[in-house]
Amino acid sequence: MKKISFIVEKTTTGFSAYAADFEKTPVGTTGKDMPSLKRNIIDALNLYRQHKGLKPATNKDVTVILDLQQFFEYYQEINAKSLSQRIGMNQTLLSQYINGIKKPSAKQINKILAGVRALGQELIQLEFA
Repeated sequence: MKKISFIVEKTTTGFSAYAADFEKTPVGTTGKDMPSLKRNIIDALNLYRQHKGLKPATNKDVTVILDLQQFFEYYQEINAKSLSQRIGMNQTLLSQYINGIKKPSAKQINKILAGVRALGQELIQLEFA
């Protein structure tokens, strides 16, 4: 199954998400937080797929798309200053991206995402004494 991307937006009550190819996959849902939103995405997608007679989807079949501002708002554990140093990006520039003052290019988004993913991989491999 081809991965289905869902665009996530912040709302006053939590989050909403809709399929990026909504014309082809008319699925949308809401959730009070990211874990409930992800569960609701799978539930809504599977209701649609069941209606169409298709095989059920799993978390592996779904990609969640956040903008930088939403990402840093939700994952407040990730310090923008430290991340900017880690990826070799000017802290002020990253802050402007996060606050919506400037729009990052695709190259800059990839650089930030690669840094976040590298941090995640590093954390997965950690052990405590």
